Amino acid sequence: MRCDRRPRALTIAAIAGLAFLHLPLLLIFVYAFTTEERTFQWPPPGFTLQWFPVTWNRPDVWEALGLSLKVATIATAIALVLGTLCAAAVSRSRFFGREAISLLVILPIALPGIITGIALRSAFNIADIPFSTWTIVLGHATFCVVVVYNNAVARFRRLSGSLIEASMDLGADGFQTFRHVILPNIATALLAGGMLAFALSFDEVIVTTFTAGQQATLPIWMLEELVRPRQRPVTNVVAMVVVLVTFLPILAAYYLTRDGDRIAGAGK
Repeated sequence: MRCDRRPRALTIAAIAGLAFLHLPLLLIFVYAFTTEERTFQWPPPGFTLQWFPVTWNRPDVWEALGLSLKVATIATAIALVLGTLCAAAVSRSRFFGREAISLLVILPIALPGIITGIALRSAFNIADIPFSTWTIVLGHATFCVVVVYNNAVARFRRLSGSLIEASMDLGADGFQTFRHVILPNIATALLAGGMLAFALSFDEVIVTTFTAGQQATLPIWMLEELVRPRQRPVTNVVAMVVVLVTFLPILAAYYLTRDGDRIAGAGK
């Protein structure tokens, strides 16, 4: 009897946990179609699609969306370069202080976002750097690098060193070895890390608050709309789009990395 009850109890607990996490997301989708403009009522008083064209014609939404996409793209590109180079140095070389450097690389994502934001804002003020798109990019790159680094270093450690040695023995230089041997083996890890970094940057709020100045990314725009609402269903429509935009890269990253143990010369 106990053996039968335990799996059932675990199943119920798992369903309850998933419902607790995801039911609020479903409410966002529901309220994107409500006819009520100012307040939230349950059940919603009616069903309408009017807020989708209203959202489409709001220029402030497009400005915030464009800024978020621009920042996320540039921050991800920076993270791919720096994260890959750092992962290669840490995983393929042995030197004094290697573990300390690895700790310093992952520290920004372990610290609370408010600490990172205050530190960056203080640094920009001391250096007399005006707040702009580039200060937001630098703020986002601090944790995007960590995401790419974690994916890349795990794949580098599974990459058989004999493959690189064989490439060198056959006369390939460093660039050729990287292009034809290393890059094909770590490509999916970099793609997954880039997708996760893009998703994190796209919906980041805390660090952006300290580094954006007068600019507003899409999450900052949503926060301001919740505080001073004009058309609350518009905010829910935008939130629904953000959920979809961030969910798809994360889902793709999962499918790209779930079979990673069979890549990169595993077992050779």
